[in-house]
Amino acid sequence: MTDLGTSMRGAATGTGDRSRPRAALPALCATQIVSWGIVYYAFPVLNQQITHATGWPAGATTAAFSLGLVVSALAGIRVGRILDRRGPRTVMTAGSVCGTVSLLIVAAAPNLPVFFIGWALAGLAMAATFYQPAFAALTRWWAPDHVRALTVVTLAGGLASTVFAPLTAALADHLSWRHTYLVLAAVLAAVTIPAHALALRATWPDAPTSPAHKAAHAADVGRSRPFLLLAAAFTLSSFAMYAVVIALVPLLLERGYTTSQAAWALGIGGAGQTLGRTLYAALARRTTATARTTILTAFGALTTAAFAAVPGPYSLLIAVSVVAGMVRGNLTLLQATAITDRWGTAHYGRLSGLLAAPAHTAAALAPFAGAALAVPLGGYGHLFLLLAGLPLVAALVTPWTKPVDRSEPR
Repeated sequence: MTDLGTSMRGAATGTGDRSRPRAALPALCATQIVSWGIVYYAFPVLNQQITHATGWPAGATTAAFSLGLVVSALAGIRVGRILDRRGPRTVMTAGSVCGTVSLLIVAAAPNLPVFFIGWALAGLAMAATFYQPAFAALTRWWAPDHVRALTVVTLAGGLASTVFAPLTAALADHLSWRHTYLVLAAVLAAVTIPAHALALRATWPDAPTSPAHKAAHAADVGRSRPFLLLAAAFTLSSFAMYAVVIALVPLLLERGYTTSQAAWALGIGGAGQTLGRTLYAALARRTTATARTTILTAFGALTTAAFAAVPGPYSLLIAVSVVAGMVRGNLTLLQATAITDRWGTAHYGRLSGLLAAPAHTAAALAPFAGAALAVPLGGYGHLFLLLAGLPLVAALVTPWTKPVDRSEPR
Protein backbone atom coordinates (compact mmCIF):
# COMPACT_ATOMS: atom_id res chain seq x y z
CA MET A 1 0.00 0.00 0.00
CA THR A 2 2.85 2.34 0.81
CA ASP A 3 4.55 1.64 -2.51
CA LEU A 4 1.35 2.28 -4.39
CA GLY A 5 0.73 5.51 -2.55
CA THR A 6 4.25 6.66 -3.26
CA SER A 7 3.92 5.83 -6.91
CA MET A 8 0.69 7.70 -7.29
CA ARG A 9 1.95 10.69 -5.37
CA GLY A 10 4.72 10.83 -7.94
CA ALA A 11 2.10 11.14 -10.62
CA ALA A 12 0.43 13.96 -8.78
CA THR A 13 3.60 15.92 -8.44
CA GLY A 14 4.74 15.48 -12.00
CA THR A 15 7.60 13.05 -11.21
CA GLY A 16 5.75 9.93 -12.33
CA ASP A 17 3.87 10.85 -15.48
CA ARG A 18 3.52 7.18 -16.45
CA SER A 19 1.04 6.75 -13.58
CA ARG A 20 -1.31 9.32 -15.03
CA PRO A 21 -4.20 7.81 -16.99
CA ARG A 22 -3.03 8.60 -20.50
CA ALA A 23 -6.51 8.37 -21.98
CA ALA A 24 -8.06 10.69 -19.39
CA LEU A 25 -7.21 14.01 -21.03
CA PRO A 26 -8.48 13.19 -24.55
CA ALA A 27 -11.49 11.41 -23.07
CA LEU A 28 -12.43 14.40 -20.92
CA CYS A 29 -12.01 16.70 -23.92
CA ALA A 30 -14.49 14.58 -25.87
CA THR A 31 -16.97 14.17 -23.02
CA GLN A 32 -16.96 17.88 -22.17
CA ILE A 33 -17.84 18.74 -25.77
CA VAL A 34 -20.63 16.15 -25.88
CA SER A 35 -21.99 16.71 -22.36
CA TRP A 36 -22.12 20.51 -22.62
CA GLY A 37 -23.31 20.38 -26.21
CA ILE A 38 -26.21 18.02 -25.56
CA VAL A 39 -27.32 18.65 -21.97
CA TYR A 40 -26.80 22.43 -22.03
CA TYR A 41 -26.62 23.97 -25.52
CA ALA A 42 -29.32 21.89 -27.22
CA PHE A 43 -32.07 23.42 -25.10
CA PRO A 44 -31.82 27.03 -26.36
CA VAL A 45 -31.97 25.69 -29.92
CA LEU A 46 -35.01 23.51 -29.26
CA ASN A 47 -36.96 25.66 -26.82
CA GLN A 48 -38.98 27.52 -29.45
CA GLN A 49 -40.00 24.24 -31.07
CA ILE A 50 -40.87 22.81 -27.66
CA THR A 51 -43.19 25.68 -26.77
CA HIS A 52 -44.78 25.70 -30.24
CA ALA A 53 -45.48 21.96 -30.21
CA THR A 54 -46.71 21.69 -26.62
CA GLY A 55 -48.28 25.07 -25.95
CA TRP A 56 -46.24 25.36 -22.75
CA PRO A 57 -45.18 28.93 -21.92
CA ALA A 58 -41.60 29.79 -22.85
CA GLY A 59 -41.09 31.18 -19.36
CA ALA A 60 -42.08 27.82 -17.85
CA THR A 61 -39.82 25.72 -20.06
CA THR A 62 -36.91 28.09 -19.43
CA ALA A 63 -37.63 27.92 -15.69
CA ALA A 64 -37.34 24.13 -15.89
CA PHE A 65 -33.93 24.47 -17.54
CA SER A 66 -32.85 26.99 -14.92
CA LEU A 67 -34.00 24.59 -12.19
CA GLY A 68 -31.50 22.10 -13.57
CA LEU A 69 -28.73 24.70 -13.30
CA VAL A 70 -29.64 25.47 -9.68
CA VAL A 71 -29.76 21.76 -8.81
CA SER A 72 -26.34 21.39 -10.43
CA ALA A 73 -24.91 24.21 -8.31
CA LEU A 74 -26.21 22.73 -5.06
CA ALA A 75 -25.40 19.10 -5.90
CA GLY A 76 -21.85 20.13 -6.83
CA ILE A 77 -21.00 20.54 -3.14
CA ARG A 78 -21.74 16.89 -2.38
CA VAL A 79 -20.17 15.72 -5.64
CA GLY A 80 -16.96 17.54 -4.70
CA ARG A 81 -16.69 15.65 -1.41
CA ILE A 82 -17.12 12.31 -3.18
CA LEU A 83 -14.49 13.24 -5.76
CA ASP A 84 -11.93 14.03 -3.05
CA ARG A 85 -12.37 10.56 -1.55
CA ARG A 86 -13.03 8.29 -4.52
CA GLY A 87 -11.95 10.03 -7.69
CA PRO A 88 -13.90 10.81 -10.85
CA ARG A 89 -14.62 7.46 -12.49
CA THR A 90 -17.76 6.40 -10.63
CA VAL A 91 -19.10 9.95 -10.30
CA MET A 92 -18.72 10.86 -13.96
CA THR A 93 -19.90 7.49 -15.29
CA ALA A 94 -23.01 7.65 -13.09
CA GLY A 95 -23.49 11.25 -14.19
CA SER A 96 -23.47 10.19 -17.84
CA VAL A 97 -26.10 7.53 -17.14
CA CYS A 98 -28.14 10.08 -15.20
CA GLY A 99 -27.86 12.58 -18.07
CA THR A 100 -29.08 10.01 -20.57
CA VAL A 101 -32.08 9.08 -18.42
CA SER A 102 -32.91 12.75 -17.81
CA LEU A 103 -33.06 13.49 -21.54
CA LEU A 104 -35.29 10.46 -22.10
CA ILE A 105 -37.66 11.83 -19.44
CA VAL A 106 -37.57 15.30 -21.02
CA ALA A 107 -38.26 13.83 -24.47
CA ALA A 108 -41.22 11.78 -23.21
CA ALA A 109 -42.64 14.39 -20.80
CA PRO A 110 -46.44 14.52 -21.22
CA ASN A 111 -46.78 17.65 -19.11
CA LEU A 112 -44.78 20.41 -17.44
CA PRO A 113 -44.34 18.69 -14.04
CA VAL A 114 -42.60 15.73 -15.68
CA PHE A 115 -40.59 18.16 -17.84
CA PHE A 116 -39.40 19.84 -14.63
CA ILE A 117 -38.49 16.46 -13.12
CA GLY A 118 -36.42 15.63 -16.17
CA TRP A 119 -34.46 18.87 -15.92
CA ALA A 120 -33.96 18.50 -12.17
CA LEU A 121 -32.38 15.11 -12.89
CA ALA A 122 -30.33 16.73 -15.65
CA GLY A 123 -29.00 19.11 -12.99
CA LEU A 124 -27.56 16.15 -11.09
CA ALA A 125 -25.94 14.99 -14.31
CA MET A 126 -24.43 18.43 -14.92
CA ALA A 127 -22.90 18.44 -11.43
CA ALA A 128 -21.33 15.04 -12.07
CA THR A 129 -20.09 15.51 -15.65
CA PHE A 130 -19.42 19.19 -16.42
CA TYR A 131 -16.26 21.19 -15.71
CA GLN A 132 -16.11 20.82 -11.90
CA PRO A 133 -15.48 17.04 -11.73
CA ALA A 134 -13.23 17.19 -14.81
CA PHE A 135 -11.21 19.96 -13.17
CA ALA A 136 -10.95 17.94 -9.95
CA ALA A 137 -9.64 14.92 -11.85
CA LEU A 138 -7.05 16.86 -13.83
CA THR A 139 -5.92 18.91 -10.82
CA ARG A 140 -5.15 15.78 -8.82
CA TRP A 141 -3.62 13.72 -11.64
CA TRP A 142 -1.71 16.48 -13.43
CA ALA A 143 -0.49 18.75 -10.59
CA PRO A 144 1.70 20.78 -10.73
CA ASP A 145 1.14 20.93 -14.53
CA HIS A 146 -2.62 21.08 -14.12
CA VAL A 147 -3.03 24.56 -15.68
CA ARG A 148 -1.98 23.17 -19.04
CA ALA A 149 -4.38 20.23 -18.76
CA LEU A 150 -7.22 22.48 -17.61
CA THR A 151 -6.58 24.81 -20.55
CA VAL A 152 -6.77 21.95 -23.03
CA VAL A 153 -10.09 20.72 -21.62
CA THR A 154 -11.67 24.18 -21.55
CA LEU A 155 -10.52 24.82 -25.12
CA ALA A 156 -12.31 21.62 -26.12
CA GLY A 157 -15.36 22.47 -24.03
CA GLY A 158 -15.55 25.81 -25.79
CA LEU A 159 -16.35 23.92 -29.01
CA ALA A 160 -19.53 22.42 -27.55
CA SER A 161 -21.85 25.12 -28.85
CA THR A 162 -19.97 25.30 -32.17
CA VAL A 163 -20.55 21.58 -32.76
CA PHE A 164 -23.92 20.88 -31.18
CA ALA A 165 -25.94 24.05 -31.76
CA PRO A 166 -25.94 23.59 -35.55
CA LEU A 167 -26.17 19.80 -35.21
CA THR A 168 -29.24 20.13 -32.99
CA ALA A 169 -30.79 22.61 -35.42
CA ALA A 170 -30.15 20.23 -38.32
CA LEU A 171 -31.81 17.36 -36.46
CA ALA A 172 -34.75 19.59 -35.54
CA ASP A 173 -35.27 20.42 -39.22
CA HIS A 174 -36.07 16.76 -39.88
CA LEU A 175 -37.35 15.47 -36.53
CA SER A 176 -39.67 16.61 -33.78
CA TRP A 177 -38.05 18.06 -30.67
CA ARG A 178 -38.84 14.83 -28.80
CA HIS A 179 -37.13 12.63 -31.38
CA THR A 180 -34.22 15.08 -31.54
CA TYR A 181 -33.68 14.66 -27.81
CA LEU A 182 -33.88 10.88 -28.20
CA VAL A 183 -31.11 10.96 -30.81
CA LEU A 184 -29.01 13.27 -28.64
CA ALA A 185 -29.55 11.03 -25.60
CA ALA A 186 -28.24 8.08 -27.62
CA VAL A 187 -25.15 10.08 -28.64
CA LEU A 188 -24.57 11.14 -25.04
CA ALA A 189 -24.76 7.55 -23.82
CA ALA A 190 -22.60 6.14 -26.62
CA VAL A 191 -19.77 8.64 -26.13
CA THR A 192 -19.66 9.60 -22.47
CA ILE A 193 -20.57 6.43 -20.55
CA PRO A 194 -17.77 4.23 -21.96
CA ALA A 195 -15.30 7.13 -22.04
CA HIS A 196 -15.75 7.88 -18.34
CA ALA A 197 -15.89 4.20 -17.36
CA LEU A 198 -12.79 3.13 -19.29
CA ALA A 199 -10.51 6.20 -19.39
CA LEU A 200 -10.71 7.20 -15.72
CA ARG A 201 -9.67 3.87 -14.19
CA ALA A 202 -6.32 4.94 -12.71
CA THR A 203 -5.87 4.75 -8.96
CA TRP A 204 -6.83 8.02 -7.28
CA PRO A 205 -3.60 9.52 -5.87
CA ASP A 206 -3.20 11.12 -2.47
CA ALA A 207 -3.38 14.88 -2.62
CA PRO A 208 0.14 16.33 -2.56
CA THR A 209 1.07 18.92 0.03
CA SER A 210 3.96 21.35 0.23
CA PRO A 211 5.19 23.93 2.76
CA ALA A 212 3.41 26.60 0.72
CA HIS A 213 0.10 24.68 0.81
CA LYS A 214 -0.22 22.94 4.14
CA ALA A 215 -3.42 20.92 4.23
CA ALA A 216 -6.00 22.73 6.29
CA HIS A 217 -9.34 21.30 7.29
CA ALA A 218 -11.84 21.92 4.52
CA ALA A 219 -14.48 23.18 6.94
CA ASP A 220 -12.06 25.77 8.37
CA VAL A 221 -11.13 26.99 4.91
CA GLY A 222 -14.79 27.14 3.86
CA ARG A 223 -15.61 29.39 6.81
CA SER A 224 -12.59 31.64 6.44
CA ARG A 225 -12.91 35.28 5.39
CA PRO A 226 -10.70 34.90 2.29
CA PHE A 227 -12.81 31.99 1.04
CA LEU A 228 -16.13 33.73 1.66
CA LEU A 229 -14.94 36.92 -0.02
CA LEU A 230 -13.63 34.93 -2.98
CA ALA A 231 -17.00 33.18 -3.31
CA ALA A 232 -18.74 36.56 -3.18
CA ALA A 233 -16.42 37.98 -5.86
CA PHE A 234 -17.00 35.03 -8.19
CA THR A 235 -20.76 35.19 -7.59
CA LEU A 236 -20.95 38.87 -8.53
CA SER A 237 -18.74 38.32 -11.56
CA SER A 238 -20.70 35.27 -12.74
CA PHE A 239 -24.04 37.02 -12.41
CA ALA A 240 -22.82 39.94 -14.53
CA MET A 241 -21.09 37.71 -17.09
CA TYR A 242 -24.09 35.47 -17.79
CA ALA A 243 -26.55 38.37 -17.76
CA VAL A 244 -24.39 40.14 -20.35
CA VAL A 245 -24.24 37.06 -22.60
CA ILE A 246 -28.03 36.73 -22.66
CA ALA A 247 -28.72 40.50 -22.85
CA LEU A 248 -26.23 41.37 -25.61
CA VAL A 249 -28.60 40.52 -28.47
CA PRO A 250 -31.49 42.60 -27.02
CA LEU A 251 -29.06 45.49 -26.42
CA LEU A 252 -27.98 45.55 -30.06
CA LEU A 253 -31.54 45.13 -31.33
CA GLU A 254 -32.55 48.07 -29.13
CA ARG A 255 -29.87 50.14 -30.90
CA GLY A 256 -31.17 49.31 -34.36
CA TYR A 257 -28.84 46.51 -35.43
CA THR A 258 -30.30 43.50 -37.24
CA THR A 259 -30.82 40.11 -35.62
CA SER A 260 -28.03 38.71 -37.79
CA GLN A 261 -25.60 41.43 -36.69
CA ALA A 262 -26.50 40.88 -33.05
CA ALA A 263 -26.04 37.12 -33.39
CA TRP A 264 -22.61 37.57 -35.00
CA ALA A 265 -21.55 39.93 -32.22
CA LEU A 266 -22.53 37.30 -29.66
CA GLY A 267 -20.90 34.47 -31.60
CA ILE A 268 -17.61 36.30 -32.12
CA GLY A 269 -17.39 36.60 -28.34
CA GLY A 270 -17.13 32.80 -28.24
CA ALA A 271 -14.07 32.98 -30.48
CA GLY A 272 -12.60 35.54 -28.09
CA GLN A 273 -13.29 33.16 -25.22
CA THR A 274 -11.25 30.41 -26.87
CA LEU A 275 -8.44 32.86 -27.63
CA GLY A 276 -8.42 34.12 -24.05
CA ARG A 277 -7.98 30.63 -22.64
CA THR A 278 -4.80 30.12 -24.66
CA LEU A 279 -3.30 33.12 -22.87
CA TYR A 280 -4.14 32.13 -19.29
CA ALA A 281 -0.98 30.10 -18.62
CA ALA A 282 1.22 33.08 -19.51
CA LEU A 283 -0.87 35.32 -17.26
CA ALA A 284 -0.59 32.80 -14.40
CA ARG A 285 3.21 32.73 -14.69
CA ARG A 286 3.47 36.50 -14.40
CA THR A 287 0.92 37.31 -11.68
CA THR A 288 -0.18 36.13 -8.28
CA ALA A 289 -3.60 34.55 -7.84
CA THR A 290 -4.90 37.67 -6.11
CA ALA A 291 -3.52 40.01 -8.75
CA ARG A 292 -4.99 38.14 -11.71
CA THR A 293 -8.34 37.81 -9.97
CA THR A 294 -8.39 41.59 -9.55
CA ILE A 295 -7.24 42.20 -13.12
CA LEU A 296 -9.76 39.87 -14.76
CA THR A 297 -12.76 40.98 -12.73
CA ALA A 298 -11.84 44.61 -13.36
CA PHE A 299 -11.61 43.95 -17.10
CA GLY A 300 -15.01 42.28 -16.87
CA ALA A 301 -16.40 45.52 -15.47
CA LEU A 302 -14.69 47.59 -18.18
CA THR A 303 -15.95 45.49 -21.10
CA THR A 304 -19.50 45.49 -19.72
CA ALA A 305 -19.38 49.26 -19.32
CA ALA A 306 -17.98 49.55 -22.86
CA PHE A 307 -21.04 47.79 -24.26
CA ALA A 308 -23.21 50.36 -22.48
CA ALA A 309 -21.14 53.35 -23.57
CA VAL A 310 -20.30 52.43 -27.18
CA PRO A 311 -23.30 52.60 -29.56
CA GLY A 312 -21.13 51.95 -32.61
CA PRO A 313 -19.75 51.63 -35.14
CA TYR A 314 -20.48 47.93 -35.50
CA SER A 315 -16.80 47.04 -35.96
CA LEU A 316 -15.99 48.60 -32.59
CA LEU A 317 -18.75 46.59 -30.92
CA ILE A 318 -17.27 43.45 -32.46
CA ALA A 319 -13.89 44.37 -30.98
CA VAL A 320 -15.47 44.87 -27.54
CA SER A 321 -17.19 41.49 -27.88
CA VAL A 322 -13.90 39.77 -28.64
CA VAL A 323 -12.20 41.34 -25.60
CA ALA A 324 -15.19 40.51 -23.40
CA GLY A 325 -15.01 36.91 -24.62
CA MET A 326 -11.30 36.75 -23.79
CA VAL A 327 -12.08 37.89 -20.25
CA ARG A 328 -14.83 35.26 -19.90
CA GLY A 329 -12.49 32.53 -21.13
CA ASN A 330 -9.86 33.50 -18.57
CA LEU A 331 -12.42 33.68 -15.77
CA THR A 332 -13.30 30.02 -16.34
CA LEU A 333 -9.68 29.00 -15.76
CA LEU A 334 -9.31 31.49 -12.92
CA GLN A 335 -12.13 29.78 -11.04
CA ALA A 336 -10.74 26.33 -11.90
CA THR A 337 -7.37 27.18 -10.31
CA ALA A 338 -8.54 29.40 -7.45
CA ILE A 339 -8.49 26.63 -4.83
CA THR A 340 -5.10 25.16 -5.73
CA ASP A 341 -3.53 28.61 -5.95
CA ARG A 342 -4.58 29.43 -2.38
CA TRP A 343 -5.17 26.19 -0.45
CA GLY A 344 -3.56 23.39 -2.46
CA THR A 345 -5.21 20.21 -3.75
CA ALA A 346 -5.97 18.33 -0.52
CA HIS A 347 -9.69 19.21 -0.54
CA TYR A 348 -10.04 20.47 -4.09
CA GLY A 349 -13.31 18.72 -4.92
CA ARG A 350 -15.16 19.80 -1.80
CA LEU A 351 -13.85 23.37 -1.75
CA SER A 352 -14.36 23.93 -5.48
CA GLY A 353 -17.94 22.70 -5.08
CA LEU A 354 -18.52 25.15 -2.23
CA LEU A 355 -16.88 27.96 -4.17
CA ALA A 356 -18.82 27.29 -7.36
CA ALA A 357 -22.29 26.75 -5.85
CA PRO A 358 -23.28 30.42 -5.34
CA ALA A 359 -21.64 31.47 -8.62
CA HIS A 360 -23.49 28.79 -10.59
CA THR A 361 -26.75 29.68 -8.89
CA ALA A 362 -26.21 33.33 -9.82
CA ALA A 363 -25.47 32.29 -13.40
CA ALA A 364 -28.75 30.35 -13.51
CA LEU A 365 -30.77 33.31 -12.25
CA ALA A 366 -28.96 36.03 -14.23
CA PRO A 367 -30.90 35.75 -17.53
CA PHE A 368 -34.26 36.18 -15.79
CA ALA A 369 -33.04 38.94 -13.50
CA GLY A 370 -31.44 40.85 -16.37
CA ALA A 371 -34.58 40.75 -18.49
CA ALA A 372 -36.71 41.79 -15.52
CA LEU A 373 -34.45 44.74 -14.65
CA ALA A 374 -34.10 46.10 -18.20
CA VAL A 375 -37.62 47.56 -18.32
CA PRO A 376 -37.66 49.49 -15.01
CA LEU A 377 -34.10 50.71 -15.68
CA GLY A 378 -35.16 52.23 -19.00
CA GLY A 379 -33.46 49.88 -21.43
CA TYR A 380 -30.58 47.50 -21.86
CA GLY A 381 -27.96 50.25 -21.98
CA HIS A 382 -28.75 51.19 -18.39
CA LEU A 383 -28.84 47.51 -17.46
CA PHE A 384 -25.28 47.07 -18.72
CA LEU A 385 -24.12 50.02 -16.63
CA LEU A 386 -25.63 48.42 -13.55
CA LEU A 387 -24.08 45.06 -14.41
CA ALA A 388 -20.67 46.71 -14.82
CA GLY A 389 -20.77 47.69 -11.17
CA LEU A 390 -20.92 44.08 -9.97
CA PRO A 391 -17.50 42.87 -11.21
CA LEU A 392 -16.09 46.23 -10.14
CA VAL A 393 -17.17 45.48 -6.57
CA ALA A 394 -15.68 42.00 -7.00
CA ALA A 395 -12.37 43.52 -8.07
CA LEU A 396 -12.35 45.74 -4.99
CA VAL A 397 -12.76 42.84 -2.55
CA THR A 398 -10.22 40.47 -4.13
CA PRO A 399 -7.19 41.88 -2.25
CA TRP A 400 -8.74 40.31 0.89
CA THR A 401 -9.05 36.84 -0.69
CA LYS A 402 -5.44 35.97 0.00
CA PRO A 403 -5.04 33.42 2.84
CA VAL A 404 -3.23 35.07 5.74
CA ASP A 405 -1.23 32.05 6.86
CA ARG A 406 1.20 31.78 3.95
CA SER A 407 2.98 33.70 1.25
CA GLU A 408 1.14 33.41 -2.04
CA PRO A 409 3.24 31.72 -4.73
CA ARG A 410 3.46 33.03 -8.21
